[in-house]
Amino acid sequence: MSAAPQFDLAAANRALAGTRFARRLRHFATIDSTNSQLLAAAAEGAEEGTVYVADEQTAGRGRGGHQWHSAPGDGLYVSVLIRAALPLYQALWIALATGLAAQTAIRETTRLDIDIRWPNDLLLNGKKLGGILVETSVEGPLLRYAVIGIGLNVNHPQLPGDLAAIATSLRIESSQTHSREQILAALLRALDLELTHLEAATPGLLDRFAAASTWVRGKRVHVAEAGGYTGVTAGLDAKGFLQVIAADGVRHTVLSGGVREA
Repeated sequence: MSAAPQFDLAAANRALAGTRFARRLRHFATIDSTNSQLLAAAAEGAEEGTVYVADEQTAGRGRGGHQWHSAPGDGLYVSVLIRAALPLYQALWIALATGLAAQTAIRETTRLDIDIRWPNDLLLNGKKLGGILVETSVEGPLLRYAVIGIGLNVNHPQLPGDLAAIATSLRIESSQTHSREQILAALLRALDLELTHLEAATPGLLDRFAAASTWVRGKRVHVAEAGGYTGVTAGLDAKGFLQVIAADGVRHTVLSGGVREA
């Protein structure tokens, strides 16, 4: 099997001209976790729009402390630093906006349509393609900064062991290899636009997310929190939290994810 092509940092940077991320990409051949390292850099004053992208993570993290399989050179493992003074509850909105940006970027670069499982999972043909992890620092009622981590399975020819039954890659689903640089540039351009809308308090994010995800309304799901329960999704509340009407008719607000098809 041939080695994955070297990441073209210069090409990715050129494609980001005019965005907050222009000339702020830093590439690593290997790293423990892009999120962990960028959080440390943020605490030391790293600039808004700084992006860490790695060929491989040795300790990649997903939401809820889950580890992320990071095959060398096959995926996109990227973290982004933003310093928008947003209300604390909009940390969730950052994740939703990032999911929309990923959906836009993948459609633009591969013509594949992905689904978004609230709040942070990216799915393709029912299997997990990627995930989003937003970690924040707070100052009073506002976010001081946020690091947005995004992991995408791009050119994995196969996935190991039990993961093959629940996860996939763009290559597996399309039978084609894809440019990580093109996908990253499209992702960051779309994210720049989504963040601009968020900072300007442009309305419509929750409606757009609901339209983009089959999981927001009418999906029968099992929710792990609150002792576990099964019900049907019934939209988002005003703060972006998922509503589920359980079998006994009780309406629940899902606060921490753990939503799976029942």
